[in-house]
Amino acid sequence: MEKEEKRLSFVRNGELRLPPGFRFHPTDEELVVQYLKRKVLSYPLPASIIPEVHVCKSDPWDLPGDMEQERYFFSTREAKYSNGSRSNRATHSGYWKATGLDKQILTSKGNQVVGMKKTLVFYRGKPPHGSRTDWIMHEYRLHNMQSSEVGMQSWVLCRIFLKRRSTNGKSEEQSSYRVRRDIMNSHNKSRPVFYDFLAQSKNNNKNINNTDLNRTPSSSTSSISGITHISSHESDERGEESSSYNSLPSLTRNP
Repeated sequence: MEKEEKRLSFVRNGELRLPPGFRFHPTDEELVVQYLKRKVLSYPLPASIIPEVHVCKSDPWDLPGDMEQERYFFSTREAKYSNGSRSNRATHSGYWKATGLDKQILTSKGNQVVGMKKTLVFYRGKPPHGSRTDWIMHEYRLHNMQSSEVGMQSWVLCRIFLKRRSTNGKSEEQSSYRVRRDIMNSHNKSRPVFYDFLAQSKNNNKNINNTDLNRTPSSSTSSISGITHISSHESDERGEESSSYNSLPSLTRNP
């Protein structure tokens, strides 16, 4: 067992060092069930890949590991007051402030709550006049399991990362959203437009009839009605065209 634990240990001097080509991208459920719960219950971990660090004893940029990547730590919550349940999250240069509501961590089947996730933002200075930074922390804790029930410290699992920003000062998340929105708009603009040619022909016929009614009668028209008389020969030809047109079942005749 000791050889196996040694072989699966990827933490050196508090820094995660994986072999080339390997990445550590666990899901929220895996962090809670496979790592945090096993840590609290003193069970063997899948791999010694998460160091024990008191995250509030140092500023986020001073914590071990590569700041360009997500960093994971086991930490214990320190009570802010001796008779209270609030955690002390003050560091040397600032403090961690919770934002939003805690999120439930569900099993893959979605029928059981196994943990909770709290999102915190790091502020420089002293509250309540601290300045917000781009450092984010996700704090995972077990659901409905007190430290007294397991006889151990109140372990939490922390994921800390730096929220990147683009050159114009906006976060990459906002930039990617803007790109997706522009792509959708371009697709909408490039969609084919369908015209109702039947309705258009009706309007054209109405315009033609109105024009004929307002036109000055010619020598071949009646001076009373202003409607052009059609000769019997032309009428017969149009009648033949109309009958042949009606014989096509797949076409619809204009009224």
